[in-house]
Amino acid sequence: MLRSSGAANETSSRLAAPRRYELIAKALRANILSGRLPPGFVLLEGPIAELMTSSRAPVQAALRILEAETLIHRFGGRGYLVGRSGQTISPMRQDIRLLGLSISIEIDEALQNRGLWERVYEEVEAAVAANLIFGEFRIIETELGAFFGVSRTVVRDVLSRLHERGLIAKNQSSHWVAGPLTAQSVRERFQVRQILEPEALRLAADSIDYDGIASLQSLEASRAGTNRPPTEWEELERALMTFCICRAPNAQLIEMIQHNQMPISAAYRALSRLGLPEDEITAGEYWTLFSLISARRIESAAAYLRSHLKVIAEKNLARLKIVAVVSEAQAKVPYLSPYRIE
Repeated sequence: MLRSSGAANETSSRLAAPRRYELIAKALRANILSGRLPPGFVLLEGPIAELMTSSRAPVQAALRILEAETLIHRFGGRGYLVGRSGQTISPMRQDIRLLGLSISIEIDEALQNRGLWERVYEEVEAAVAANLIFGEFRIIETELGAFFGVSRTVVRDVLSRLHERGLIAKNQSSHWVAGPLTAQSVRERFQVRQILEPEALRLAADSIDYDGIASLQSLEASRAGTNRPPTEWEELERALMTFCICRAPNAQLIEMIQHNQMPISAAYRALSRLGLPEDEITAGEYWTLFSLISARRIESAAAYLRSHLKVIAEKNLARLKIVAVVSEAQAKVPYLSPYRIE
């Protein structure tokens, strides 16, 4: 059945609208450049998320963008310091709400006017994805509604979107269940990545943020010979998405890529929280990829990305084996319960 032109335009408008992390980055950038966020001010994810009525994930992405632009930098403490790295700046810790930041009406309305279910969805999606590696979980609708203080209508909207994106399903008992993320499903998702992401990189060739990549490379070079830790590979993967792949002129393709990545990225973070070390070799491969892209060798970069994804698929499968020694499921929220057949 064909969509009406009105529905198609609405979908196109939603996909074309600035993403939440872009809005947050834009608001923070304006306040840094105006001086309302002074050099040395410590930016923390939690207070910013509260100020912007957001979950932490978009704030994290926004801060990474500003770091790549050298407007902020990491330091020995928690969070980011406003200002370029290499400067002698004393950390300034203060409640960000007391600074009276200037947020344009346009940005404020864009941040505030999303439906309630969308804000709840971000947190539920992250919780579900992070627990897929630990087995099968049931989502308890009443607990979910009580946890967020929302109506059954909002709960159903959230669950419907999770179902659309393939993160949950309904079993024969009509229970909403999530997981498990198995070795086979991880292997299949990486096969999808090998097909879609190199092609998206090719399509994005004329729209890639080459300046953003150059800033990221300069930032990494400035860390050489210092005590600051190198950029982790997961951050480099996000940068590849932000500066390159997400700039492909095909919204449907980008959405497919993001949905496919979600469970395996969340699984990696969950395993890292168990104490597994970061993969330094994989990070090096990303820098090789960025070098090819910076040189405008897009076909070579696409071929390298495909082989790179094949390698990290095996590394992710090896990490996944650690789940075998985890004795208990890791759900931390009351609306996720380890599923047992009744």
